[in-house]
Amino acid sequence: MKNQILNTLFNSQSSMSTLPLRVVAGIIFSAHGSQKLFAWFGGYGLDGTGQWMESIGLAPGFLMALLAGSAEFFGGILLILGLLTRPAALMLAFTMLIAIVSVHIDNGLFMSNNGYEFGLALLAMSAALVIQGSGRFSLDNIIAKKFA
Repeated sequence: MKNQILNTLFNSQSSMSTLPLRVVAGIIFSAHGSQKLFAWFGGYGLDGTGQWMESIGLAPGFLMALLAGSAEFFGGILLILGLLTRPAALMLAFTMLIAIVSVHIDNGLFMSNNGYEFGLALLAMSAALVIQGSGRFSLDNIIAKKFA
């Protein structure tokens, strides 16, 4: 039973197609998360992001900023490494769904109006990784071979 669970968690398609998907999504997510957590790359950090989240009704704002920032930063790093890809991608897909529904949906599709276009693209990338797994060049693949 234990090996079956671990095999399900770490096993994935042996395709190389997920490598660019994982790396690009991972870079984007970890960069956005670092803006929220550490105020890097022009971000506002936990206090500023928390205040903004509170102002749009996501309360408590600091906690919401911590949760979203952590999901994005650490989830992005896990995607880049290809480690625990499916659970990380699922967490990121959920984070994007919340962002789309709570922040962007009323603004329409396009980013130029602060719409959900970018969030939808990240949601699709995350969903694809949940379905496909991490692929050939990943730590998940190395771990999966040990349980095979």
